[in-house]
Amino acid sequence: MSESSKAFQVPYYAVIFSSTRTDGDNGYAKMADKMVELASKQPGFLGIESARDEELGITVSYWDSLDSIKHWKEHSVHRMAQEKGKTDWYQSFKLRVCKVERDKFFDM
Repeated sequence: MSESSKAFQVPYYAVIFSSTRTDGDNGYAKMADKMVELASKQPGFLGIESARDEELGITVSYWDSLDSIKHWKEHSVHRMAQEKGKTDWYQSFKLRVCKVERDKFFDM
């Protein structure tokens, strides 16, 4: 899913989640879809971009505040998915939270 052509009012926040998956799906795809659907209904959610190849996945979600990110992190279903990720879906992952102070877009 891509929101790259959509401008948000700066400043806003980007949560960058990069991961290396374990072998097999093990329910990952279904839960990933559910997380996007659920996150999109949370207060402060602005959008999401995601890409994955055989080695690396990167998902960037955009939020209006650090408080919105905190509430999403603590959401009960999201917490369950986080734990499942640690036990079943990820060999490794990195999470970064960044403040976006300026953005620029180009579309053909």
